[in-house]
Amino acid sequence: MKLKLTSLEKQWILYDVGNSAFILLVTTILPIYFNYLADSAKIASSTYLAYWGYAISISTLIVALLGPTLGTIADTKNFKKRLFTAALFVGVISCVLLGVSSSWLVFLVIFVIAKTAFSISLVFYDSMLTDVTTEERMDTVSSHGYAWGYIGSCIPFVVCLVIVLNAEKIGLSMKASMLIAFIITAGWWLFTSLPLLKNYRQLYFADAGAHVIRNSFSRLGKSLKEIYGEKKIFFFLLAFFFYIDGVYTIIDMATAYGTSLGLDSTGLLLALLLTQIVAFPCALIFGRLSKSLLSARLIRICIGAYFLIALYAIGLDSQFDFWVLAVLVGMFQGAIQALSRSYFAKIIPAEKSGEYFGLLDICGKGASFFGTFLVSFISQATGSPNAGVGSLAVMFFIGFLLFGRAERLRER
Repeated sequence: MKLKLTSLEKQWILYDVGNSAFILLVTTILPIYFNYLADSAKIASSTYLAYWGYAISISTLIVALLGPTLGTIADTKNFKKRLFTAALFVGVISCVLLGVSSSWLVFLVIFVIAKTAFSISLVFYDSMLTDVTTEERMDTVSSHGYAWGYIGSCIPFVVCLVIVLNAEKIGLSMKASMLIAFIITAGWWLFTSLPLLKNYRQLYFADAGAHVIRNSFSRLGKSLKEIYGEKKIFFFLLAFFFYIDGVYTIIDMATAYGTSLGLDSTGLLLALLLTQIVAFPCALIFGRLSKSLLSARLIRICIGAYFLIALYAIGLDSQFDFWVLAVLVGMFQGAIQALSRSYFAKIIPAEKSGEYFGLLDICGKGASFFGTFLVSFISQATGSPNAGVGSLAVMFFIGFLLFGRAERLRER
């Protein structure tokens, strides 16, 4: 029986369409533009990948520290929408400001702010899943979010890509073309968010009393103790920490990685665009499969696939290899994110969704601090970006084992 999405579910999915445009820009054009700014400042190219990786690490570390606290506060009645709106506007404004900066250092500082706001907004957004749909529809709705996010983000990206790649032909400087790209992306992000901002209502919430912030810290402390007692949640968070670390690191550093290998920039951008296109049907397919197969089994398949992808990256040395990598990543990227999001939403208390998704973010985007740092460090230490990316296979292997433990505890 075909699932028909409700209007609120569609509006929730639409935010994925909007914010995905920003992250696609971050993982494709931004590293190349930063390289341009760094070259203009005569920064050694050997340190390019490291600087970019360190900036991403700082952002994800900040999110790891703020996510649980802000998520807990968001569980207070009527607070989730307010905090979500604040994070959204900080992200959109910072996105525009990225195009104003001509200094590589100022650019990195603004980038950290923009990416932090983007990631914080997802803490609130993901936790809204319990409010916008029912438990039996979560796998499908979550998969639709990632699927349409991937394909929808291609619309502003293609426009931006045409402008940036043809800047000289249409009489624009690199800086001017990038400013236009940032404005288009920010406008798309904001416009697609408006329906959700207008109609979302927080159904599940915790009683914070008169002292919202102080009591939120108290609730967070209690929940940390509860999670340790709820072994299925505890082991899932540990597993998620390891396997999603590798996923986000590959997403965040794909273009920088290809550039450091000396691959053609235009080819890299087109390959990553292909990733988005491949991810669209694959995410929907996995969402449909979740109706007949356990989502836990599908998550295991995705983790195993990423383990093999990381091993494949060790020998990557040509444009064709990168295109193959892009297709393989696209097949499993949306599925592992969507199914992990809905799997977690099913095993946590609905009234504490913001708090718990804040903790999940520590083990997710916060965890990618270690992945990006690891890739940066090993790339510098060995002189081989391949060795850095290949080391992520260990993260997937550990995540696979821990997830198996979490699922066995859940079945008891």
